[in-house]
Amino acid sequence: MTLLCVCLQMANLVTSLCCVVLAAVVVAYAQRRSQLVARNQYERMGSDVTMQCGSLDNDASVSWKVNGTDVKAQHHLEGPRLMLNEVDLGHNGLYSCFQNPHGERRDTIYLHIGIPPREPTVTCRSNTYPKGFYCSWHQLHPTYIPTTFEVDVQHNQRSLEVQQDPDHKNRCRVRFPEVFSSFPYKVNVTAVNALGKASSTISFEESSIVKPDPPERVTATPIRLNARRLEVSWHSPATWPDIDNFPLKYFLRYRPLIREQWQHVELSDSTSHTITDAYAGKEYIIQVAAKDTEIGTWSDWSVAVHATPWIEDPLPITSTTEVELTTGAKTSPIPSSNAPQKAENSVGSAARLLTYFSPLLLGILLLLM
Repeated sequence: MTLLCVCLQMANLVTSLCCVVLAAVVVAYAQRRSQLVARNQYERMGSDVTMQCGSLDNDASVSWKVNGTDVKAQHHLEGPRLMLNEVDLGHNGLYSCFQNPHGERRDTIYLHIGIPPREPTVTCRSNTYPKGFYCSWHQLHPTYIPTTFEVDVQHNQRSLEVQQDPDHKNRCRVRFPEVFSSFPYKVNVTAVNALGKASSTISFEESSIVKPDPPERVTATPIRLNARRLEVSWHSPATWPDIDNFPLKYFLRYRPLIREQWQHVELSDSTSHTITDAYAGKEYIIQVAAKDTEIGTWSDWSVAVHATPWIEDPLPITSTTEVELTTGAKTSPIPSSNAPQKAENSVGSAARLLTYFSPLLLGILLLLM
């Protein structure tokens, strides 16, 4: 029995020693791994920066590289620390430190230079009334480092669910908890990064943010045999969910390209209109906007379309190759193609006769003298 107890105690001792050794190995591996994996360090642009090489003592001798190249001499080295003055975006990079004299790498730091966020610009709009609205935000000035946004929407003293828009990074969607609410909405957006945070808050009533998308599929067609008319038609925006219970009214504008002044027509709920005062033969530019009949603001203008009123087809031109005089007078025949040759023969005969009778005529003249 005594021998058995001694054996058990020795086995427990060996097991304990093995556990201690294993723990030490794990700690050493973790430390080594942490030295090899780059850690991020964020610093404000224009500030003085100090980077510490791991947990080395102050009297350790260390050399540094940035992006694989020796750090320039103007940077100050103090033991295991590297000091950079008035950093800017050019100081971004991967810094590695090595302990002398063997050059063993002890730490790796990815330095990010940026600025704290400023108050974001926030806007909200409902283009799907009465289903809900969306809010979007952006930074007027870049931060140069990753910046996230936290959104909180309050209505009637309770928080509303916020859904991230899958197609837009800086946009969220919120469902209206009730329609025709008299309680205002309060939206707070906070920009956050490693160097700080900043918030913006806006408040609004439901009716003030209703703004449809522009009308779609706008067309303009000339009307046959009418040189001053154009038939314009369009469709309500597909994003407007309930056109029957929440009808839209429309605003049409048009002008010829040769003029800068627009002409306007407001329509109650029709999706077509005939322009009756167009200039004949002039190309026109046409756009349409939409608005809820009761609340909100006008949409942006639709995509411009171009059209020209009907132009009468020109009469065909008749080409004639011969014109005959029908006055009854006789016309001289057109000389044939050998007429010049006949004239030449007549001139030659007259010359020969003159040559033959010249001596005779000369003799008669001498007798008369």
